[in-house]
Amino acid sequence: MATLLLRNATCLVTMDASRREIAGGGIFARDGVIEAVGPSTGLPATADTVIDARDQVVIPGLVNTHHHMYQTLTRALRPAQDASLFGWLQALYPVWARLTPEMLATSTQLALAELLLSGCTTSSDHLYLFPNGCRLDDTLEAARSTGMRFHAARGSMSVGQSQGGLPPDSVVEDEAAILADTQRCIDTWHDPARFAMQRIVVAPCSPFSVSRGLMRDAALLARSYGAGHGVQLHTHLAENDSDIAYTREKFGCTPAQYAEDLGWLGPDVWHAHCVKLDAAGIAAFARTGTGVAHCPGSNMRLGSGIAPVRAMRDAGVPVALAVDGSASNDSSHLLAEARLGLLLQRVGFGAEAMPAREMLEIATLGGARVLGRDDIGALAPGMAADFVGLPLDEVGLAGAQHDPVAALLLCHPPRVACSVVAGQVLVRDGQLTRLDLPALVARHNQAARRLVGG
Repeated sequence: MATLLLRNATCLVTMDASRREIAGGGIFARDGVIEAVGPSTGLPATADTVIDARDQVVIPGLVNTHHHMYQTLTRALRPAQDASLFGWLQALYPVWARLTPEMLATSTQLALAELLLSGCTTSSDHLYLFPNGCRLDDTLEAARSTGMRFHAARGSMSVGQSQGGLPPDSVVEDEAAILADTQRCIDTWHDPARFAMQRIVVAPCSPFSVSRGLMRDAALLARSYGAGHGVQLHTHLAENDSDIAYTREKFGCTPAQYAEDLGWLGPDVWHAHCVKLDAAGIAAFARTGTGVAHCPGSNMRLGSGIAPVRAMRDAGVPVALAVDGSASNDSSHLLAEARLGLLLQRVGFGAEAMPAREMLEIATLGGARVLGRDDIGALAPGMAADFVGLPLDEVGLAGAQHDPVAALLLCHPPRVACSVVAGQVLVRDGQLTRLDLPALVARHNQAARRLVGG
């Protein structure tokens, strides 16, 4: 059985039940599962793979709970640079309609590489357009090549402009076909086991792009597999004022009421954004254990507002962190996103609204809880060997050695020195071990030019 030893970390942040931070800390793992965590002097002296984490802070791998990885192909696209949500979508739908399976695969690898280099070891991805023969399988196969844990959300749009929806009719699907393909993806790809590398999520896109019937049927499909199978539900909700107005006009209720009416509250559900979730909605989410993926960069970029994360946390709502699509955020740097999340809560609710360590907890344990996992998010015996080392010798961290953990969130975020997922070293000395990054970037840029140029 393969063993791995990380030792000599300047500080090892466990996120365990005691929230221990261990000076000179280390980790010993076997076959991708942690056996021991503590001072390096008390761990085995040798292993098949040894990582010296001297001058590094080691933390549990960050968890990204909402993304649209194909959007890395349309970052900073001029027609959508200065638009709010609905205008931004309307500018980009026609471009995304030209996606191909190869583009999906390349953009998935690129996004995961960017996430991996920024401290992320588990990511969800919400794909809701399937033109030109594209399938969710294209992203799953690409993700498997990277070695990261991957929750693929089989999204969908079924209500086009001719029926009062936002997307053009050319990018929507038949609802029966959506449900059939979603079931196929679950049966083919979903792994309910602990330490699973890939899972499938049932994820109609949004109230303004699918019918109430599809939302209800999607929830029934996910839950038909039983609680132990771990098939979750995900969608966008209450993202901005236009989103609220649409839901009130079309359905006569608030987004939270809409979700509750259709069976979209519960511990097996998480919603992206929730910028405009009101007090009654927050209470309903807390009562039912419904999760939220907080996307601060995207919410700022599109002018959507400041999500009430402080109020959500105080009420007991499970909150996680996410980068959202890389054409609304234009970045997939998850540690940088954590910094934005911390700062944005302080802008909205005061300097004490979000301590650095609480935001790190949201980005690790918070993400694990929202994704329905008890095997990631903390470094302790019996947990997955998913962790990253962040170098302390970078210029942006100079002068912050007295509290290097807080510095990761308050100072300029560094790129990881090492990253381990399931006991496999995916980044060593700041370099990807499974992907040729320059070649991937070149291939991705070529695909982007083809997509945008039509």
